[in-house]
Amino acid sequence: MTPMEARKGMRIYCSGPLFCPEEMAAMTAIADTLEEAGFDTFLPHRDGLEAHLLKYVNDPKANFIRIPPANRFLSRAAFALDIYEILERCDGLVMNMNGRVPDEGAVAETAVAFAAGKPLVIYKNDHRTLLNGNDNSMLIGLSRTFSTVERMDRIPVEVRRTLDEVEREGPAPYRGEAIPPNVREVLRLGEKVWRFLSRVHSFSTPEETEGIKHLKELVRLCETQPENGSGGI
Repeated sequence: MTPMEARKGMRIYCSGPLFCPEEMAAMTAIADTLEEAGFDTFLPHRDGLEAHLLKYVNDPKANFIRIPPANRFLSRAAFALDIYEILERCDGLVMNMNGRVPDEGAVAETAVAFAAGKPLVIYKNDHRTLLNGNDNSMLIGLSRTFSTVERMDRIPVEVRRTLDEVEREGPAPYRGEAIPPNVREVLRLGEKVWRFLSRVHSFSTPEETEGIKHLKELVRLCETQPENGSGGI
């Protein structure tokens, strides 16, 4: 098999800033580059809660979202889904480090992938740094090469190389009983949110009233999840 064929079906989590059209376009370009190389990807603003539901949060007909418990439940749902994707459904992660400062969520996601032994690549072609031309060592140290990839077209090559390196070392120990109880609870909720979204994504873009109904259903789903790691689902 060619390297592309050998990696077909491997799923890569695309992590990075998503707070303006330009940032979303950059993240889409990273996902497109990986997909053209034969990888599957998880792109949060295309595949996650942002894709169909979070746009209704500011809808005046969705006033219930502004109630603190509902807002907290949706934040938990987004967190649980991302952790579930990183730890359970994705084989590796690519972080987009571009920006005046690295995106906080992407930093957390990359650290989670690192702690779980997941292959990861950090992409950066932005010359802004915090430390006189150097990036923070606690961040670039998450990469096995202690460096970043500067060209987007090199991302799939580095992902393949890192996947090969991790596979030679054998399976990561971060499985089963090795996962702390509080993380297992998050993964359980994340799986439920993923199954919920799989059903929602099977429809075309919902009408506003349908989207708000889905948000309410998601809030009810999160209400059944214990917040302190005790109990089960």
